Amino acid sequence: MAPVAPSILFILLLLLFSSAFSLTALSLPDPDINVWPKPRSIQWDGRQAVLLSPNFSIFCAQHPYLLPATNRYLRLIRSESWRLIRQFHVNLISSSSLAALNITVGDIDVDLQYGVDESYQLRIPRPGDGDEGSLRAETVWGAMRGLETFSQMVWGSPAMVPAGIDVSDWPLFPHRGLLLDTSRNFYPVRDILRTIRAMSHNKLNVFHWHITDSQSFPLLLPSDPDLARKGSYGPEMQYSPADVRRIVEFGRRHGVRVLPEIDGPAHARSWGEAHPEIVTCADAFWWPPGSEWEDRFASEPGSGQLNPLNPKTYDVVRNVVKDVASLFPESLYHAGGDEVVPHCWESDPTIREFLSEGGNFSQLLQAFVDATYPYILSRNKSAVVYWEDILLSATVTVPGLPKETTIIQTWNNGPNNTKRITSAGYRAIVSSNEFYYLDCGHGTFLGNDSRYDRQTEDQEDPSQPFNYRGGQAGSWCGPFKTWQRIYDYDITYGLTKEEVELVLGGEVALWSEQADATVLDGRVWPRASAMAEALWSGNRGKDGKKRYADASDRLNEWRYRMVGRGILAEPMQPLWCLHNQGMCNLDQ
Repeated sequence: MAPVAPSILFILLLLLFSSAFSLTALSLPDPDINVWPKPRSIQWDGRQAVLLSPNFSIFCAQHPYLLPATNRYLRLIRSESWRLIRQFHVNLISSSSLAALNITVGDIDVDLQYGVDESYQLRIPRPGDGDEGSLRAETVWGAMRGLETFSQMVWGSPAMVPAGIDVSDWPLFPHRGLLLDTSRNFYPVRDILRTIRAMSHNKLNVFHWHITDSQSFPLLLPSDPDLARKGSYGPEMQYSPADVRRIVEFGRRHGVRVLPEIDGPAHARSWGEAHPEIVTCADAFWWPPGSEWEDRFASEPGSGQLNPLNPKTYDVVRNVVKDVASLFPESLYHAGGDEVVPHCWESDPTIREFLSEGGNFSQLLQAFVDATYPYILSRNKSAVVYWEDILLSATVTVPGLPKETTIIQTWNNGPNNTKRITSAGYRAIVSSNEFYYLDCGHGTFLGNDSRYDRQTEDQEDPSQPFNYRGGQAGSWCGPFKTWQRIYDYDITYGLTKEEVELVLGGEVALWSEQADATVLDGRVWPRASAMAEALWSGNRGKDGKKRYADASDRLNEWRYRMVGRGILAEPMQPLWCLHNQGMCNLDQ
């Protein structure tokens, strides 16, 4: 038997698919195009669709990041064959097909940095008006966002796309991130790369890499390799300069900036493995038995803080900053600054003498910042990011940080601390643990805890429930943050118009006391997707009402599609709920 010519095979498949689709789709609901995050504006006339040509192509200018992205999306579009779970009515026009997508970029040389234009306009013509779509963006990074949208608009086998559709899209917030802590538990490079890829699918654009903490120092630095050799969990749990370059380059190829964080002066026990003389209270038991919380050495196991009065401290810190600044092209540098514990510093004889002569803990932190802040900026950085503690702590603060080169990341007290930061004139990144901490709700990682040994509810103190109703089972930031909790957070709640302008965006955070690569995808996705849409196009419809009911089925469908793309996102509901839309929602 002679082989079937490609054109004849295409027509046969078209007729078969068109017939099957029309039989199954006419009585089904009629939702918007399922793109996550939802675009700002979609105009779709006629509910028509066309098939992709067997020779469908994407054309763009030669560019070191856009061309690989174009080829990557072309492979995805040709291979994905996504079968919609939420079927909907569409008129398939069998006489037309889409042959190409042409990408036009306004300024192809714009670098990937904070505030880059990510807007795009995507148009697929009506049947009979041409067989080529257009994607226009001001930057290659906006073009990447448009390619992601286009990829999600393709479905079926053979593949089809909506026709007569115009998408105009841009983000609400320029900073939309995910924090991953790789100090408490190590994550192999391949898992970080997969996470960045998933971020690009969700139009998140900042991978906040919390690289070091008290538990380990996994970053191998040329100027001070002993920090990782002695401070990491072992040679197989280190990130080499080549690993960093690979991660940064992979991020750029996916339109994701990599923001490094080297925490200090607290959370620094791991530095002491290589330089014990610069770390105070190293390896002291974090909370001595019988002592008050105020007399702890650290806020969790792993005591140790950099000594601001030891000149050697700054020799080490400057080497770290120099290497990190050269490895990461990102214009921002995250210097930590959280959870300074006075009692740890007080354990050092030199510091006790300083305090006895009238000095205080805020002056110690001020000395550390004064010695490191200008040096960070001198390494071609436009601003230093600190956690909110440096401004809002009840015990140790640094007043008067320059507002034009300082960004404050909030993590406590929800909208109230965002208000305090912005009302003081500082730019803010929002990571309120009450909404955005993905590790919350898993109990405590501390062992030898007798509070779990309560067999019945009446054995608990009613005023302090623990294991039973109303208890957090040891999770300091419980309960678990569901996707709806994350989606519904208004990060500018209660702010004036002027204060809203100072909110750069937000980040969900996965702290890793109880997480590593084995649970990474499920802990992050699809909950991070919920924030992604809220920060890209908002969590409200055109009527001003929260759209969580509409988002539920859309996110559920997107979750299954992410799984198909190799991202092992945790399930949201029984699959039955997608097959019976609306039946799993509360009637409110």
